[in-house]
Amino acid sequence: MLKGLLRFIIAVIFILSGFVKAVDLVGFSFKMEEYFAPPVFNMPFLEKFALLFSIIVVVLELFLGFMLLLKLKLKFTLSILIALCIFFGFLTFYSAYFNVVTDCGCFGDAIKFTPWQSFLKDVVLLVGLIILFVLYRKDFRKKDEYGITQKESSNTFKYILLTVFSLGMVYVMAQGIMHEPIIDFRDYKVGTDIKAEKAKIDKNPSEYKTFYTLKNQKTGAVVKVNQDDYIKKTEYWAEGSPWKIEDGKNESVLIKEGYKSEIVKFKIEDPTGMEVTQEIINAPKAVLVFSYHPKDVPADLLQKVEAKVNTQKGALIYGVSTEPNTFKTIKNVLMDGTAIKTIARSNPFVLILENGKIVDKQPAKDYVN
Repeated sequence: MLKGLLRFIIAVIFILSGFVKAVDLVGFSFKMEEYFAPPVFNMPFLEKFALLFSIIVVVLELFLGFMLLLKLKLKFTLSILIALCIFFGFLTFYSAYFNVVTDCGCFGDAIKFTPWQSFLKDVVLLVGLIILFVLYRKDFRKKDEYGITQKESSNTFKYILLTVFSLGMVYVMAQGIMHEPIIDFRDYKVGTDIKAEKAKIDKNPSEYKTFYTLKNQKTGAVVKVNQDDYIKKTEYWAEGSPWKIEDGKNESVLIKEGYKSEIVKFKIEDPTGMEVTQEIINAPKAVLVFSYHPKDVPADLLQKVEAKVNTQKGALIYGVSTEPNTFKTIKNVLMDGTAIKTIARSNPFVLILENGKIVDKQPAKDYVN
């Protein structure tokens, strides 16, 4: 009874984890790119394979999770899941210890985990899987205990369920890659009022303090001091003080958690550095064309999407990218590439606002057809 309950819980966790990533595989691939980037594992040559790796990870989670739920090939299933947990345990520990990837993307945009929470989750799952492996070890040796016909009949139905489940997940993944996620867990889903979200952020902002690492040039002692104490204690900064701030070791620490929303990164500037965010969210209608990799956009597609948005009479129209000369017939404005990826899964992508509220969003290739 207990081992069956434990097996069910762990299987559901893997299925849910795989599902929320399967819905938005492109978004998960952005997270994989963070791991391959120079600040983390410094393997930029793997970034172009991020989507492929994401598909492999999600397929393993979904397929093995459902096999565990159905109690199919337990020894094989548990062994691979244990290996996966060890692998991801290493990744999440590395992220947490070195503070390089602030969100592992374990449950996509549906549930946000801190790096240490992600690591703890992997440890708990690993312990649970090892316990299951021990509890079910006798079942591994059973071959024909129920008779060949009965066992084959039972497993045939399970394999049919597994096939149906797999086909359904393939459809979900394909929809997310080729179009938009079937379920949008992001803060930029249709219906979001960006103006209202920004007002909530301004009303309840997060508060941070800077901590300085100081080294005594005479004794070699090292201390960490927050910005307020540093200012108050003149011995740290007065003329002739032996204490010196160590370069590159300052830390910004969250003191008070404010209203959390990815909308905080919605900041758009023109090429001169002047912010146009308020103009956009206050416009009766704004049509924004996003591109996080301008050089990868086919010229003919860009031409088509520009031609179509230019037919939107009375709308405020901007082309938002990481480079100032991406668009030819609409005004170019700039936004951080990571922030664009939070909004746009396709490159390019069209977002339509009415008085700051998202009323439509779609890949440019769908928008022009």
